[in-house]
Amino acid sequence: MDMIVNSLYSNREVFLRELVSNASDALDKVRFNAITDGKDTGELRIRVRGDAEARTIVIEDTGVGMGRDEMLSSLGTIARSGTAKFAEAVKESKGDASLIGQFGVGFYSAFLVADRVTVASRSPSEGGSTAWQWESSAGSHSYSIKELGGEEAGDLPERGTRVTLHLKDDAAELADHAKLSALLKQYSEFIQFPIELWTSKTVYDDVEDAAATLKAQETADAAARAEDPPREKADPVKPVMTSKPRAEFSWARQNDSAPLWTRSPKEVEKAEYDAFFKTTFKEFLDPLAAAHFSVEGTIEFTALLYVPSMAPFEQQDWLKPSRNVRLFVKRVFISDEFDGDLLPRWASFVRGIVDSADLPLNVSREILQESRVVRVIRRQLVKRTIEMLKVRKKEEEEEEKEEEEGGAGATSRNSLDLEQKPHFFLLFQKSNNNPTRRRSPPAPPAPTRTTQTTC
Repeated sequence: MDMIVNSLYSNREVFLRELVSNASDALDKVRFNAITDGKDTGELRIRVRGDAEARTIVIEDTGVGMGRDEMLSSLGTIARSGTAKFAEAVKESKGDASLIGQFGVGFYSAFLVADRVTVASRSPSEGGSTAWQWESSAGSHSYSIKELGGEEAGDLPERGTRVTLHLKDDAAELADHAKLSALLKQYSEFIQFPIELWTSKTVYDDVEDAAATLKAQETADAAARAEDPPREKADPVKPVMTSKPRAEFSWARQNDSAPLWTRSPKEVEKAEYDAFFKTTFKEFLDPLAAAHFSVEGTIEFTALLYVPSMAPFEQQDWLKPSRNVRLFVKRVFISDEFDGDLLPRWASFVRGIVDSADLPLNVSREILQESRVVRVIRRQLVKRTIEMLKVRKKEEEEEEKEEEEGGAGATSRNSLDLEQKPHFFLLFQKSNNNPTRRRSPPAPPAPTRTTQTTC
């Protein structure tokens, strides 16, 4: 098991991404079953709680849950996929559901950081009254399943699953709520269901400072005795208050951001594209151009590409790999280290989002290099990038023409002087006008249908 898990994942922090994605799958199944059965879904949510003292992390969902037989089939054999089997059943019934990955492999990524994992679950298929617990340890060749009594089940949801990770010694820092929040925002920010984290904040209570109040009273009494005629004791003074900090714990939602690229381009305003660009890529200037499109057919993906208003500072070092394109699989962040596989080097200035429905969650560079899906994505991204640059170049030529016709005093807010233009525009223009450059043979058209907007 250790060999399989470590061969699939090079970064152990992805365990949270995998377990949250599994929880999202379980919630997807509830929603799908509600559509087909006409039942109420109830509350659909994912909760994550870390305990630094106990060195545990708990991931809980109100999804479809598992009974004893489902635990045996989904968790008893590594890489056996309850999600994949559910998807096959949906396909056979001509239904529709959006599901991610394989439950078995994703679940076992928990052993990257935990030396013992406990799964407690309650399924509506068994009436919701019986709860079951699965448990196994890292390096073990066995597991145990037992029924939980009323007290043992505790506050387990009436429907859903709770995964408890007992962390290894070298992974204890992962239980810190600040670390968990950072991982959730990095990998699962755009999951469609609410993700709540048990987190603390410092609040200040006004309390009486007894020592300061006593001292104030003594000072007042001394002043009273010095009066003429003297008084034995002064009136009671007003209590001296001070602020005392304390930690207040509550559930805080971690994924408020909406995945802009999942919306129809016709529904998105230019201001929304600009705001998303500046927020996502930490830019302070609006982009020069943006292209938002979807490819549908045998291969499906959505992309949102931007041309920044100025060359990125890291472009000074052309030998250093760029990290400007973020790869998602069904709204789950995978990596930003695959720029070279998705775009050629000359287009490394382009920033963007690529969200594929046909790649696995545990994607690696080797998988990308051998994947037909990636070849189709790359071809489309290059095509759209060139189209976006051509449109922007034509707009600038028209703006310059208007300036010349309007006289030397006329200015255009969106026009750029030649010296102000980013070097990548000059590079594009040079390569586009060079008749001697080598051209690769045209690739056969993919059986796809695309929708696009350029702003």
